[in-house]
Amino acid sequence: MESVDWLSLIYGLVGGLGLFLFGMRMMSDGLQKSAGNSLKKILEKLTANRFIGTLVGIMVTSIIQSSSATTVMVVGFVNAGLMNITQSLSVVLGANIGTTITAQLIAFKIAKLALPAIGIGVFMRLFSSKKKYNYYGEVLIGFGLLFLGLSTMKDGFVPLRDSEFFKDAFVMFSSNPVLAIIAGAVITMIVQSSSATMGITIALASTGLIDFYGASALVLGENIGTTITANIAAIGASSNARRAALGHFIFNVIGVAYMLILLKPFVFFIDSITPGAANMVLPSGDNPYIARHIANLHTMFNIINTIIFLPMLGTLATICKWIIKDKDEAVPRFQYIDERLIETPELAVVQARKEVQRMSDISVEMLELSKKAFFKRDVKLIQEIYKKEDTVDLLEKDITDFLVKLFQKSLSEENSRVVNNIFHVLHDIEKIADHAENIAKFTERIIENKIHFSKEALDEMEQIFDVTIRFANYILYEYNKGGLPKKVNTEDEDAIDRFKRKFKNNHMARLNDGRCNVDAGIVYVDILNNLEKAGDHTFNIAQVIEGTA
Repeated sequence: MESVDWLSLIYGLVGGLGLFLFGMRMMSDGLQKSAGNSLKKILEKLTANRFIGTLVGIMVTSIIQSSSATTVMVVGFVNAGLMNITQSLSVVLGANIGTTITAQLIAFKIAKLALPAIGIGVFMRLFSSKKKYNYYGEVLIGFGLLFLGLSTMKDGFVPLRDSEFFKDAFVMFSSNPVLAIIAGAVITMIVQSSSATMGITIALASTGLIDFYGASALVLGENIGTTITANIAAIGASSNARRAALGHFIFNVIGVAYMLILLKPFVFFIDSITPGAANMVLPSGDNPYIARHIANLHTMFNIINTIIFLPMLGTLATICKWIIKDKDEAVPRFQYIDERLIETPELAVVQARKEVQRMSDISVEMLELSKKAFFKRDVKLIQEIYKKEDTVDLLEKDITDFLVKLFQKSLSEENSRVVNNIFHVLHDIEKIADHAENIAKFTERIIENKIHFSKEALDEMEQIFDVTIRFANYILYEYNKGGLPKKVNTEDEDAIDRFKRKFKNNHMARLNDGRCNVDAGIVYVDILNNLEKAGDHTFNIAQVIEGTA
């Protein structure tokens, strides 16, 4: 066997693959940040219509440049109850098409633009004061690094041309496509990126080490390997989330199986519609046309697979339900977020806001229940408040943990501000719930000790309860609407403080006149104080809304 410079080969492969993966991630982050609002709008368009779902999958994957990230995101959405199985499978079918855009991009003969793109991107990233141009700079840097990595891998493989051993080994992929499919699946599982494996395949084929038929079988294997990521992500998730991941695996495996049978005519078809001969090798040893052939085969395979499976999604969902049975599962603490969503930060922020809104709704509901419990002297309502308080405490902790991890990702300026605001309001929302719980505890004492209040005291209590609840409802509604900073009406905060002072003075007068006993008076003042504190924390949120916090 001819001598091979293994050190140069390993450096070229590892370094090139590292540049490729890093470039893809940077380009993906830049695209997500520059298209953050568009990504949110795309997600909002998602309906039960499977065709719309497929288009969403294509568009989202085109933006984030990773079908694995899209499918992991879909598993998170299903686990959070935002999608049903049929809907999620339509998105994944679209993601399979969307991820082929990376291969199409690679196939263009624009590697010479890599270094200029990096130079321009760095200039925009470092010297532009506008965030939008910073994001475009990241896209350009990622684009350049992607092609630089591909070129480095290609150069690293060149010495293998002189090795008869490796030539014979790669010829095996052409004579044994099943082996090539297995190799493609295994490599994709290892690097956790079908686009990276596609880059390796194109680099091998472009240097003449593997022909179009063998490369086609590798590409089919990559479509199986990419499904493993979602299935790993689904471990420990809900039954529906695991079904969504299984569905992705099933239609990719079935697609590869029938395409393996038709591989020779399919390869001939792609060769006939793509300019240039697929297996033409120049005297230099390079194959100038095969990258475009591989990209077209990858795209066409996934389009055909989508056309075949799209009408059958209901049946596929039924099969997945039959394979993965329902089991008794704890009610998820989160309804809208899942840690799997962190890989798509721009969408994770949208879902985090929904979870914060849910937490704020619970806190306001606790205030309303504390009023009902006080006036109705209802022990069941008190117990319900205690349960909701436990939920709010857990939500505060878990949302904070989620946001800490999310904050470590690359976020747009707008979403960084949103996350910072959430950090500010979480504590105040939780404190509103705490004060509602305190009122419930005082009400429990009232019931146990059979404490009664004068009609005047009850009328006063109803007034301050109503204003506090109205203020909390209004401010939290305005916060959850978004569009910050903006002006809000905080007159109710002054009213709460005024009522507290006035009603305390009235209470002292009733004590002096003997119309109120000491036990009732103590509890009365404690409830007033807690309502006033709830108003204070609501006012803190109002300051966040106005940008003055």
